[in-house]
Formats: sequence, C-alpha cells, structure tokens
Amino acid sequence: MTAPQEILLAEPRGFCAGVDRAIEIVERALEKFGRPIYVRHEIVHNTHVVNDLKDRGAIFIEELDEVPPGATLVFSAHGVSQAVQREAKARGFRIFDATCPLVTKVHVEVAKLHKEGYEFIMIGHKGHPEVEGTMGQLDSGIHLVEDVEDVAKVQPSQTDRLAVVTQTTLSVDDAAAIMAAVKARFTHIQSPKQQDICYATQNRQDAVKLLATQVDAVVVVGSPTSSNTNRLRELAERLGVPAYMVDDASELQDSWFEGRQCVGVTAGASAPEDLVQGVVQRLKALGAVSVRSLDGVRETTKFPLPKGLKIEADPA
Repeated sequence: MTAPQEILLAEPRGFCAGVDRAIEIVERALEKFGRPIYVRHEIVHNTHVVNDLKDRGAIFIEELDEVPPGATLVFSAHGVSQAVQREAKARGFRIFDATCPLVTKVHVEVAKLHKEGYEFIMIGHKGHPEVEGTMGQLDSGIHLVEDVEDVAKVQPSQTDRLAVVTQTTLSVDDAAAIMAAVKARFTHIQSPKQQDICYATQNRQDAVKLLATQVDAVVVVGSPTSSNTNRLRELAERLGVPAYMVDDASELQDSWFEGRQCVGVTAGASAPEDLVQGVVQRLKALGAVSVRSLDGVRETTKFPLPKGLKIEADPA
C-alpha cells in the first residue's frame, strides 16, 4: 500500500468566534453557579464538545419542561424562537443566551422589517435549529425554501414588501444559486445589507477551495449534525476530490488513503483543534512525513460574553 507522504492543513479551520463564545458561556455558568447547568439543544453541533460539557455538569435538553424551576438555562449558539424565549422567562429560569451574534443579527433584521409590514423568504435547511429559531421570530409570514425548485412553489400573501434572509451556515455557492432564483421571481425583494452567511463559514469554504486544488483526498473533522461541516465535505467532492467526514481519528479508514500522496485536512466551525491534531497523528502513523499549513485568512473576531458571567479574576 502506498501511504500519504504529505498533509496539508486548511487555514482557517475549526472553532469560530461564535462557537468559542457559546462554549465559554457554558463553562463560565458552570464555574459561577455550579452544576447542573441546563442547555437547550446541543450548544454547538460537535459530539466531543457536548460530551465534555456533560462530564462537567451540563445537561442538554430539548423541552423546557425538563428544566426544574429556578435553574440556570443556556440557549444554544443556533438561537431560539420567540415562543421559547417567552416560555423560559415565564418559567423563571436564570437565562444566558449563547446565540451567535451573527444569527442574532438576522433575528433583529427580521423583527425590524416585520414591523414595516414585510414578509420573508428564508433560504435554509428544514428542521435545523437555526432555521427554526429564525422562522420562530414571527408567528407567520416567513417562508422556507431549501433549493431552487422550492422558489417556484412559495406563495407569499403579497410581494410589495418582501425580504430574503439565509441560514448562516449554508454553502455559499448553493445559497447564491437559490438567491438568484428568488431575485428572478421576486424582482423587488429586499436583500440583507450584508450577506447572512457568516464570515467563518465563507472563510472555511474558501480555504477548502484552495486546498482541493493541491491534494488527492480531504478529511473534514466534525460531527454529522453540523451543517457547515457537511457543506465543507460536499464542496470538496464537488471540486472532484474524495472527501471524508469524521468525528475524530478513530473513524479514519486506511483504505481511503491508498495511493494518495497528499491529504488535506480541515475542520468545521464547531470542531476543536485537538481532534484535527489527532487526525494528523493518525496520518503520520500511516507514513505521512510532512505537515504544512496553507496560507489563509487570519480571523481575529471575538464576541463579548453576556452580562452576569464575569468571573472575579477577570481583568476590569
């Protein structure tokens, strides 16, 4: 068997600012208020992150009636509907909102335009918690499209005041095709001032486009529930490179790398770097002798934590 000789690492990869913030919110809540801390839905879509936080005292729930009165509750990075927010307040929980600020930006835009009489087309994946959270900002008047075919079927009650929003973790190229179909059908539709797909999703997809031109196979580290991670695997395959998504190094199969000289490695925005390094070590054990990072965008974004989570040792 011919083993891979070189490993190329995509840059950027792994954790984004929204994921960093969400995990830190749970960690700080545990430190400040003690276990258990309840979290509605997986805080981020990564099995290892969720299991680590479970071990430290986080309890992940889907329904608020699973949370005892007076408990501390964290909303996941994907955001929640207005109905969930209202119910949580009514039940008297101590609430910390770990919704990614870039998702919150979409929610704010929806609320603002709704007051001006707008209906919405939302581009996204049915059942994804972010989509449920965004659509749940309104009781009605927001219509989901998942692909170009859906655009022809959607029936808003009026077209004079219509706006389009997107899930933040979509494939940039797929979303562009759907957006073009939306604009072709609804020529006066209002687009977001800045695209809704987040900078981290865009940057990781751009990095895979660069990586795919230089490797014989791509390994994407991340969990199957992660939308942005699935998009990275699909993108590499679309560019003609065999791509494999793994939760960690234990899922790698030797046969994937037979006869492949150079293997690219990247990670979704909710996958920790130690899992990437685990994959690198496994590929080295197969015979890879060099590891090189590609040049890419350096991300410096950092989002502030919610009030009430300051730890005494924090600098003023």
